[in-house]
Amino acid sequence: MAPASPGLAGELLRRAAGPAIASMFEGLAALGALHPDARPEAHGVERLRDIPYRDSGLNAHLLDIYRPVDVRDAPVLFYVHGGGFRILSKDTHWVMGLAFARAGFVVVNINYRLAPAHPFPAALVDASRALCWTQDHIGEFGGDPSRQVIAGESAGANLACALTCATSLRGEPGWLREIFERQIRPTATIAACGILQVSDPDRFRRRKKLPGWLYDRIEEVSRAYLGASSYADRRSERWANPLTLIESLESPEALERPLPPFFTPVGTRDPILDDTRRLARALRRLNTPVVERYYPGEVHAFHAFVWREQARRCWDDTFAFLQQHGPAISSAG
Repeated sequence: MAPASPGLAGELLRRAAGPAIASMFEGLAALGALHPDARPEAHGVERLRDIPYRDSGLNAHLLDIYRPVDVRDAPVLFYVHGGGFRILSKDTHWVMGLAFARAGFVVVNINYRLAPAHPFPAALVDASRALCWTQDHIGEFGGDPSRQVIAGESAGANLACALTCATSLRGEPGWLREIFERQIRPTATIAACGILQVSDPDRFRRRKKLPGWLYDRIEEVSRAYLGASSYADRRSERWANPLTLIESLESPEALERPLPPFFTPVGTRDPILDDTRRLARALRRLNTPVVERYYPGEVHAFHAFVWREQARRCWDDTFAFLQQHGPAISSAG
């Protein structure tokens, strides 16, 4: 048998990398969940698992709710996990659900369909449907939908930003326009270490030299999410790039409703750091309050490693932002 060509070998390595990384994070998440401090009941929190928000029968259309015990009319935090649109799930992000529930939020932690099997706009369609489900049903679980934060990290930050834009701009696709017409109004948005423009991954390489393996990971996000999408050459693709969508707005008057305050934490060694910087500049031009925090020497999604000092600092900054700009936590929470 002839040896594989370098191009084919590289492609095989790229295809293997995603499942390997997913397995690593899934293993770490499962191992961490075995620690006694990971039990929700140890913190006065209960976890309601695998609630369907779409009647498809797919695991991708399930969500978990984390809530303080005996909660009533508590603020809501809608969380969208990261993973380059291709890997991970609500189950790998249980730490996020538990952390925000401990602070008094009713947390909605969602799954969504993943690329490349389900390219854009599948993830955004699912996230929008889950947000509408939350608006309709979260009161049954002790949450107040009028006091809601939209949050996510990495690819989840992209989806969180797109959802937030849909609350302030009338979207072209019906599933986004519904968010606007329902008058869903987030109190705040958290966009942590986001890949906020999926197209043109070369922009990172133009800005500074990147190791080949690292660029491959970034380029694969774009190829998987947009490459097979029937939306790729249509105007709707702007919703895959909420950063350039926000940058295209020339003044606050371009918004049909004001955007909420944003919190944008990121590490200074994160290769996609520049998306966060651009987002902060664009939001300020629209007179949108934005609190940007840069953590020296930290890599992508560092705040997930909650035992580390800088991660704890990031969480402290997150809760300080919510105390100032987010919904007030009721005494019942």
